[in-house]
Amino acid sequence: MTDCLFCKIAAGEIPSDTVYENDKILVFKDIYPKADVHLLIIPKQHYTDLPDIQEKDPDMMNYMMKMIPDIAKDQGLDTGFRTIINTGRGGGQEVFHIHIHLMAGPRLPGFK
Repeated sequence: MTDCLFCKIAAGEIPSDTVYENDKILVFKDIYPKADVHLLIIPKQHYTDLPDIQEKDPDMMNYMMKMIPDIAKDQGLDTGFRTIINTGRGGGQEVFHIHIHLMAGPRLPGFK
């Protein structure tokens, strides 16, 4: 996808503060963090949102979810963390490349 911000980050065309990478996923710090730790977990292949990845590659979604505890442990998040997937404009999605927010720390925002 030529105009997708996260595809460009995954391809190395746009720099990111990467904390983990393998052949399937990239994990990097959110440039506008909403918590002390705010990471984004993305597949390197483009999927628009949760329904898209579930239809096209549910194994990738499962893989990303299985990686989260290890990523959190590597970041020292021993007391817990929050994961969020925004789907669609009505769900708060701003970048239309599926991503999981991994958040933790004292500034962790609450729900209203």
